[in-house]
Amino acid sequence: MAEVRRHKRGGIYFEDFHVGAVIEHGLTRTVTQMDNMLFSNMTLNPQPLHIDAHFCATETEWGKPLMNSLFTLGLMIGISVNDTTVGTTIGNLGMTDVTFPAPLFEGDTVNCVTEIVAKRESRSRPDAGIVEFHHRAYKQDGTLVAQCRRQAFMRKYPAPETVAT
Repeated sequence: MAEVRRHKRGGIYFEDFHVGAVIEHGLTRTVTQMDNMLFSNMTLNPQPLHIDAHFCATETEWGKPLMNSLFTLGLMIGISVNDTTVGTTIGNLGMTDVTFPAPLFEGDTVNCVTEIVAKRESRSRPDAGIVEFHHRAYKQDGTLVAQCRRQAFMRKYPAPETVAT
C-alpha cells in the first residue's frame, strides 16, 4: 500500500482514502456525568433521562441516567477526526443511518472504528471529492453503542506550487 500523504494537521486527502479500509482509532474516552449535564444543558435538552438521577432510578428501566445520544454521536465522530479529516475536510454533507443499539452510561469508555464505504469525485469542484464513512462506537466490553454513515466533502492534494524562473 502506498504511503498516505497527510495534511500538516494530520488529515488524509481524498486520494488516499480507499474503499474498504478500516481505521481503528487510538483515542478512547471515558464519559462522565459532567459531560452529560453540560451537553444536555448547552443544547437546552431538559430530558430527565439524561439529567435527573432520581427520575432515572425510580421511573426508568435503566436505573441511572443515559448519556445524551447526540453527545455520543458527536464523540464518536470527534474521535475519528484526528486520524481522518483534520485539516482536509471542507465540511460535512450529512449523516444517515444513525443508530444507538445499546445504552451508554457514565463511566463507560468509548472506542471507535471507521470504515471507508464509498468515495467519488466532486461534480462541481475539481479540487475536492466526497468520502462516505461508517463510524462505529463501542464501550469497553465490546458492545456497539452508536453508529452512523457520514458523508464529508474532502480536499484533494494541493496543486504543486509553480516556481517562477
